Amino acid sequence: MIPPATCDRFLADAGWEGARVEPLAGDASFRRYFRVHHPDRGAAVLMDAPPPHEDPRPFIAVAEWLVGHGFSAPDILARDLDQGLLLLADFGDIRLRETLDEMPAEETRLYGAATDLLADLHRHPPMPGLPPHGLTEWLSELELFPDWYASAVGIEVDRASFADAWSAVLAPVAADGLGPVTVLRDFHAENIMLVSGREGHAHLGLLDFQDALAGHPAYDLASILEDARRDVSPSVEQGMLDRYVAASGQGEPFRQAYWALAAQRNTRILGVFCRLWKRDNKPGYRRFQPRMWGLLERDLAAPHLAPVKDWFDRNVPPEARAAAWSDAE
Repeated sequence: MIPPATCDRFLADAGWEGARVEPLAGDASFRRYFRVHHPDRGAAVLMDAPPPHEDPRPFIAVAEWLVGHGFSAPDILARDLDQGLLLLADFGDIRLRETLDEMPAEETRLYGAATDLLADLHRHPPMPGLPPHGLTEWLSELELFPDWYASAVGIEVDRASFADAWSAVLAPVAADGLGPVTVLRDFHAENIMLVSGREGHAHLGLLDFQDALAGHPAYDLASILEDARRDVSPSVEQGMLDRYVAASGQGEPFRQAYWALAAQRNTRILGVFCRLWKRDNKPGYRRFQPRMWGLLERDLAAPHLAPVKDWFDRNVPPEARAAAWSDAE
């Protein structure tokens, strides 16, 4: 987490000369974040999205679209696209994840606020120019499971019947007529800040939305309620699902889509975390795999997911599921 060599010049050109730069966070990509302190200007966040690995333009476009529709994304204070550097408004240190961990009694209220935000976001047509996130993309993403997960735990799986089972479950979702909407894709408790001095939707500061797509409204709700990094009680999950349905006026098709896309997302993430371990030398993601299996098996209990559940029962034995990760740290 050493600041990029061009950091000082970038900050000076932006009017932040002499600012102190401290490591803030990294993530699963090549992006890195630093907090910038200036004696006169206060604090800001430096995003380092180095080309050719990263392109900050999608982040800029989505941020500006969100702000234009009344949601809290970081204002962009300065940019250097050639160097992949952005200076962003600082939302502070109060993150939804830690707030929920410290105050579990607030779970229903805060998840309710996030659910209401999604319901309002989905009342807008999707942001123009977003790539689609539909049946073709869902099935392609699922290939991460046989490609990376199966090999990581040393099992052979039937890839053809895997695709057939998922097609049977997801094709009705793709045809249900709900959406498309702007799907933020990484909408979860570690990417939502609680911004002091703001109320309503503006209180929830949104981060990590550069991979936004035009897709199904159930996807982001599943993302936050079936969180890879923290447990959400089934009762809260069901309550938020009911809350979204009441707010949106959508009914059983949305519920069917929710469980199907939650299962799709969790299956994909099982593969993603293995890829991060094996390809990108980030073994820490292994520790989330037992939670991912708990979520997936909960999803697969839905009757309309029977084709996928049957495939897992035939191809992935119990010892290759959560038990395979019992020693992960």
